[in-house]
Amino acid sequence: MQHSTDGFSASAVRRTFLSTIAIAGLFAVVVSPNIKADQIERQFINPATGYTQVVSVTANGVTTLYISGQVSEGDTIEAQLRGAYTSLRKQLTDAGADLTDVVKLNTYIVDYEAAHLDVFRNVRNEFFAETNRPASTLIGVAALALPKYRVEIEATAVLTSKAIGTTK
Repeated sequence: MQHSTDGFSASAVRRTFLSTIAIAGLFAVVVSPNIKADQIERQFINPATGYTQVVSVTANGVTTLYISGQVSEGDTIEAQLRGAYTSLRKQLTDAGADLTDVVKLNTYIVDYEAAHLDVFRNVRNEFFAETNRPASTLIGVAALALPKYRVEIEATAVLTSKAIGTTK
């Protein structure tokens, strides 16, 4: 396991950072003067061991989906990217959404190098239209949860009450 100079592992720092972002987002919803705590609905979609694949938070007719990092097995970065995007699409479908609802992507690639950028872009283009793409961050990391995973993609999606439950 690689450690930063202050003794924390990269994955621990990443988890803490992401948890802080999620808590800040929920805090912003909770302290809004127009939203009462009993007006916030949470739904846990596709629970797994130790986490949930998708957490849905609805308030004031807006639903935000927080999709856990999706991984896939494969011999290449390209295969793992394609598999992770396919898994992301499935999680969104299970939550009543699709890729057009995604507003933010975070992609983690183990041992990232510049040559991965074109592969990443080409595969992403297979799943997202040329216009209205989500905000996106690509991060090179030392490792993911298991050595066989070299790519992980997490997302945030937003739906309005009109979009929820409709066929797109």
